[in-house]
Amino acid sequence: MEQSDSLVGKKNHLAIYGISFRTFWCSPMPNLSHFVVLPCGDRSLNLIAYLAGFLACLAACQVGADQLDQRRDATVQAVEQVMPSVVNIRTEILLDRRDFYYDLLWDFFGPYYRQRPPESTYSLGSGVIVHDSGYLLTNAHVINRASRIQVVLHDGNEYEAEVVAGMTDSDVALLKMIAPEREGSFKAIEFAAEEDLMLGESVLALGNPFGLGSSVSRGILSSKNRRPPSEDQPLDVAQWLQTDAAINPGNSGGPLVNLSGQLMGLNVAVYKEAQGIGFAIPIKQVNEALSSMLTSERVMGFWFGARLNAAAQPPQILEVMKEGPAYEAGFKKGDRIVEVGAVEVGGFFDLLRETTSLPKEATLAFTVERDGQTKGLSMKWVSEESFFNADLIHSKTGMRLQPMTARLARHLGMESVRGLLVAEVESGRPAYRAGIQTGFVLLECDGEAVGDLVSLARKVHLADTGTELKLTLLVERRLGRLMTLGKATATLKLD
Repeated sequence: MEQSDSLVGKKNHLAIYGISFRTFWCSPMPNLSHFVVLPCGDRSLNLIAYLAGFLACLAACQVGADQLDQRRDATVQAVEQVMPSVVNIRTEILLDRRDFYYDLLWDFFGPYYRQRPPESTYSLGSGVIVHDSGYLLTNAHVINRASRIQVVLHDGNEYEAEVVAGMTDSDVALLKMIAPEREGSFKAIEFAAEEDLMLGESVLALGNPFGLGSSVSRGILSSKNRRPPSEDQPLDVAQWLQTDAAINPGNSGGPLVNLSGQLMGLNVAVYKEAQGIGFAIPIKQVNEALSSMLTSERVMGFWFGARLNAAAQPPQILEVMKEGPAYEAGFKKGDRIVEVGAVEVGGFFDLLRETTSLPKEATLAFTVERDGQTKGLSMKWVSEESFFNADLIHSKTGMRLQPMTARLARHLGMESVRGLLVAEVESGRPAYRAGIQTGFVLLECDGEAVGDLVSLARKVHLADTGTELKLTLLVERRLGRLMTLGKATATLKLD
């Protein structure tokens, strides 16, 4: 008691250390019971009191920081990681044609469709950037009516875009932003492994609908093998992902991601007859579509003669076509392309960028990895028309075809017809035996529209001898002086 009185009676400053630090760094006011009160005469004890108060201050501040960080959970972190890769797709001038894709657009964007003014810019969906050079993915039904495409980024910047390739059967389309000044700086999303999908895991459906800003909804992966709602529709997606994450109008084409921020699929549709059921094209189907779409034949019009795995890093050869340039250069199934020239290739888009940047007459130098060793290969681009042409078709079918030009169509009175004109039929050959005659117009082969000689010649070349092709033709029928045009079918067995 006496000691206490002497302390109070003396003019010594009380060593209540840490209060100023505590009140400066954090709030609310500190609890004084955390601190030690000592006379300033004992310097060692004063130092201990100072440190104790300072550490108590830091601990209290850490509690406040932890409370703040509780909000930044895995969902928030995934959104922050992915959102710069999500874009809005604006298309201009839609053609009102009634078919499956028209109905899909009307059902999914109906309210917005009905309000659109004529000749305006229509915001119809979302997309996701998949390479830093400006390649992005969306749904084919989002852009297949477009004569002009604009892309609006997360930061508000706008760029024109062009269609690189699209497949209506898988509903996947690849676009390329026209922004040479920004190539290499776009934020690309990371792809999830094809089989790394867990039922019940949390997923996020992201988009940028109608250019109004970012949209995020959360749910779980409900099914990995759900079929489309209407199985008689022409979409060739055998198994879609199902989620209860809300896929809002305008989110079609945006990414479905896991909590690691990896692309699991492309948002594609909602089930009209049910609430809270959305669908996405799985990443495996997306990769398969890219492998089919991203070929030198589609992108550049040159024949490479090999199919690549778009998901593999570095790109891997899946198939080599006999007699093709890749076959002649020495490529084999399983080869991994690690370099083009002296430039290292990390993924499929790197390969595409390096090969398309070279002059058409250049010799391409590849380095491939095979059986643990590297090997140099070289080749030149070969024009598709030099191999896939009317001569190849004639050699296997016995009929010579020619494109239906606008002038020829007018001369024949078939201005609205799109197909290939049968100019010659060789006696005794497959076309002759199938009943095909000169003057017929070939419209379809195995249910697919025939648009050009190259595509048909490629199909014929890949088919084995004895393969039967189902052809749809336009033929003239005369009834006295009256001439009409009608469709006929024929089955042609290849030589």
